[in-house]
Amino acid sequence: MADTEFPAAGFDTFDEFVKSSIKEYYDRGWSTRKGNFIALVIASGQVMSMAKDQVTGEGGLRKMAMGAVGVVALRVGLRLVSGPLGMLLTAASLASLGAFLARNQKEVSAKVPRYRELISTTREKFEEIQAGYRAGRYDARERNLMVDGLHKRFLGDCDEV
Repeated sequence: MADTEFPAAGFDTFDEFVKSSIKEYYDRGWSTRKGNFIALVIASGQVMSMAKDQVTGEGGLRKMAMGAVGVVALRVGLRLVSGPLGMLLTAASLASLGAFLARNQKEVSAKVPRYRELISTTREKFEEIQAGYRAGRYDARERNLMVDGLHKRFLGDCDEV
């Protein structure tokens, strides 16, 4: 494929666009921006859809099997670690989880409305591009180029929220 050619649009709907953006944001290193990532997923309304895609998508059965093996291993491990040591480990992990949620709840709650506004603005731009393509103002290559630019801009704006 030459540098001037663009692949067919990977997303014909805004939901596909948002899912792709969230996946790319995750791949770019969500662990350094956990609050942003969680707020973006909540604001997008894609939580259940993404979970369904993970189970029914490529390797979904394998992921479910690995999850089941993990649950069994956890149960066996908890049986081995019982008594005072098990209680201390359980209390420490619950305290750590509680501290993480308490520490990030304000950040996430503050960012959700800004992400919703960003998603709304981006939806309008996406629909304008799609309407222009349907009306014949752009060919597929031009539309793909514009959607790709919108995608990159959206990801950049996600970092700035």
